Amino acid sequence: MKYGIVIFPSKKLQDYANSFRKRYDPHISFIPPHVTLVNPFDSTEEEIKRIIQNLNNIALNSSPFTLEVYKAKTFHPVANKIFLAIKKDEELLNLHGKLNAHVFSNKEKTESFVPHITIGQKLSNPEHSDIVGQLTMMDVAHSEVVDRFHLLYQLNNDQWTTYETFHLGK
Repeated sequence: MKYGIVIFPSKKLQDYANSFRKRYDPHISFIPPHVTLVNPFDSTEEEIKRIIQNLNNIALNSSPFTLEVYKAKTFHPVANKIFLAIKKDEELLNLHGKLNAHVFSNKEKTESFVPHITIGQKLSNPEHSDIVGQLTMMDVAHSEVVDRFHLLYQLNNDQWTTYETFHLGK
């Protein structure tokens, strides 16, 4: 089964992201707006039990932190993906590092972490250029406290749903 680990932001921030996603993101029906902490990975039932124990320990020994969205950016030319950029908070970076170290302990490490919420993807080059010019001019300022993360699994119809939620701190 395929799993992933994410942060779901507040409803207010999800509504804001979805105002763009409904126009620019064909994956809007598969998963709500989120910050990916661990990229999708395959796991067996036995492995996921071990991973969940590790996730409980990581959550217990991690503190809530502030998620601060500050502007719209793009991964172009690597990918025609537009996103809400998130400031790299020390606790967020530590959480990401700990989660990936435990999930991928015997596997390949993931690429560098760029915390973000995708608002547009799979756009043609002209479409991307037109939209990114407008969106990067927007004034974006949102801050909220994150006190949990979620282990998700993918259903047969490609939608993602929560398997378990982990609260940060003691």
